[in-house]
Amino acid sequence: MIKKIPVVSQILSANDQVAAENRAQLDAAGVFVLNLMASPGAGKTSLILATAERLPDHIRPGVIEGDLASSIDADTIAAHGIPVVQINTGGNCHLDAPMVRSALPHLPLTALDLLFIENVGNLICPAEFALGADLAVVVASVSEGHDKPYKYPGMFAAADVVLLNKADLSEVFEFDLDYFKRGLAMVNPGVPFFVLSCRTGSSVDAWVAWLVARLLARLTARMERKGV
Repeated sequence: MIKKIPVVSQILSANDQVAAENRAQLDAAGVFVLNLMASPGAGKTSLILATAERLPDHIRPGVIEGDLASSIDADTIAAHGIPVVQINTGGNCHLDAPMVRSALPHLPLTALDLLFIENVGNLICPAEFALGADLAVVVASVSEGHDKPYKYPGMFAAADVVLLNKADLSEVFEFDLDYFKRGLAMVNPGVPFFVLSCRTGSSVDAWVAWLVARLLARLTARMERKGV
């Protein structure tokens, strides 16, 4: 009997292998990596800039920017003096590990401590493709509605932390925070959750403090494994 292996399984297996190689390279360089996933317009780029602005001076950020086309967001990030590499997928709805691998040589990894990978705006495909990141960060926004955890459970279940952006517009969009939180708890109980506004800066400091604590803990653990 011929055993048939689904093509999707083969693709994901090959991607996971490259993701592990990416992780090893980034580990060796001492870089902590975030995979930012969200719908288009949720505020991923705004979150990167708001976070970078509040990082301690000794934590040096870089960015891999993923988009279907254009370099609009990468240009915005570069204007703030942050090293950035643009990946245009040419129609693919997500970044994958080989794309990230191709971008790494164009970043000064030894001069970075924190790498943001801004994935293509999509709440489905990006969750399926490992990139080699330390944390999967899902960014939602009140302008999208409070039903997203119910409609896209796979994405929210894959998150290591969930951020709800544009909180300053909650009243305008009649956003039901309790309903959103119940849906999130159903698919990912206990996941760290921050309600913030990149525009006003509300609660961004709390998110950054949480992030920095995990970055330092992970880097310390890596150094201990190396016997440093």
